[in-house]
Amino acid sequence: MLTILVINSKGGSGKTTLTTNLASYYASKKIRTAIMDYDPQGSSIQWLRVRPDDAEKIHGANAAPVKGAVPLRSLHAWVPADTEVMIIDAPAGAKGLLLQELVRKSNFIVIPVAPSPIDIHATADFIKELFLFGGARTSKAKIAVVANRVRSSSSSIYVLLERFLNSLKLPFLTSIRDSDNYLHAVEKGLGVFEMDEAATVAERRELMPILKWLNGHFPNKFGSRIEDKTQSLEGSRKFAAFRMGTQNITTLSATGRFKNYP
Repeated sequence: MLTILVINSKGGSGKTTLTTNLASYYASKKIRTAIMDYDPQGSSIQWLRVRPDDAEKIHGANAAPVKGAVPLRSLHAWVPADTEVMIIDAPAGAKGLLLQELVRKSNFIVIPVAPSPIDIHATADFIKELFLFGGARTSKAKIAVVANRVRSSSSSIYVLLERFLNSLKLPFLTSIRDSDNYLHAVEKGLGVFEMDEAATVAERRELMPILKWLNGHFPNKFGSRIEDKTQSLEGSRKFAAFRMGTQNITTLSATGRFKNYP
């Protein structure tokens, strides 16, 4: 099973929007998909409740921790054994044992961040926590950052975001606009890949670099965007290896990652 963790300790970064759109994309490709919602607000679970009956099935697992503790195993957190892709919607403020558990579960970690000074500095602190105490130093999970809820790509704040990502040597995959189409999709229990294609061209295009990265293709250099073309997940040799239970993911190096960051 391929496990994708969508996480940022800062609330309002758009974790659920990213989670639901990734899940709906994979489901639309006939890939057995599940969402594990650790957020006490249960936004992803609520999205699944309004999902149309004729849409591709996505399993929902409620793993929300009780009073910040590591969640107890229960029927609510059960995921079918034949699940091929699981996407974890992490809660805001995850740390300690919970953060370590989330990292342990994951093959890929996607960190959405809004391009504002408050969000950028909060995310910097979170990434330090992720590596120093969350187990990311020894984890084999690959980590990348996504700019989310972007209103203006020419703003000085956006330049600050790119500089921040370069300083951490983390791949910057794409920027996701603050578009009403994402809101319309959530209201209908759908993702933008399941809506009218002509009306969601821009949204599909900006999500494609994430999907390509998850298929094993990386930016040419840190902070650069990758092409919008993507191979199908079904045809990916990496994903085929996961289906056969022979995953092989390269360990990320975290040595000296935060030395020069203020």
